[in-house]
Amino acid sequence: MARAVPLFSGSKGNSYYIGTASEGVLIDAGRSCRQIENAMEANGLSMKNVGAVFVTHEHTDHCSALKVLSKKYDFRIFASKGTLNELIRGQKILPDAKTDVIEKEVAVGNMLIQRIDTPHDAAESCCYRVTTSDGKSALIATDMGVMVEKVREAAKKSDFAVLESNHDVQMLKTGIYPFYLKQRILSSKGHLSNADCACELSDLVKSGTLRLMLGHLSEENNTPQIALATAISSLEKEGLKVRSDFTLDIAPSETRVQSVIY
Repeated sequence: MARAVPLFSGSKGNSYYIGTASEGVLIDAGRSCRQIENAMEANGLSMKNVGAVFVTHEHTDHCSALKVLSKKYDFRIFASKGTLNELIRGQKILPDAKTDVIEKEVAVGNMLIQRIDTPHDAAESCCYRVTTSDGKSALIATDMGVMVEKVREAAKKSDFAVLESNHDVQMLKTGIYPFYLKQRILSSKGHLSNADCACELSDLVKSGTLRLMLGHLSEENNTPQIALATAISSLEKEGLKVRSDFTLDIAPSETRVQSVIY
């Protein structure tokens, strides 16, 4: 039975477990090793079942635990060539860490992991779609300034999808961030807003992606309530009702017992 567990999501760090009770992978490792271990344990998962770590890009909130995780558990680290080069250059992984470039897809145990490139202010960022042995698939797609067709199509083909709902545009524009940072977030290589995310959801539900989650919410420029309300409003305009037609959740920023069976 396929299971997606959002361990952490947001400005302080990001990490997801995707797989089954017996095998899985981590998508990103952006908190401390201990925090990830505790979150896994809280959700009834063993670190021994993690077959590899897939890194979306080199920003610290997605990779800060890599050194300790790879040393303690000997995990193999997969990423794009550009991301791996930046991880090495920035000394964010150990010199002797087991690393592999993922070009398009790779098998880990009985799972298939596919890479889809994303537009973000990083060397070569991407998102990942994981298909488990029962044929169920999950997409984790955050940190992108605009939605691109390849990500959209991957989401439509997935049973479960996490999409970035990073900020409320008005909160960002009137908030405390300096102008250059606001411009970065709003750019085509920044982050998807609540409105950007919301306008994608109805087509996903209509295509059969019925397990949805909003991820990477900004602590300063968003709230779970605003993100959820924006998404639900957009879906209801299309005649779709949460819980009866689909499920919609918020990925937690801190450890919580929360998983999606899909």
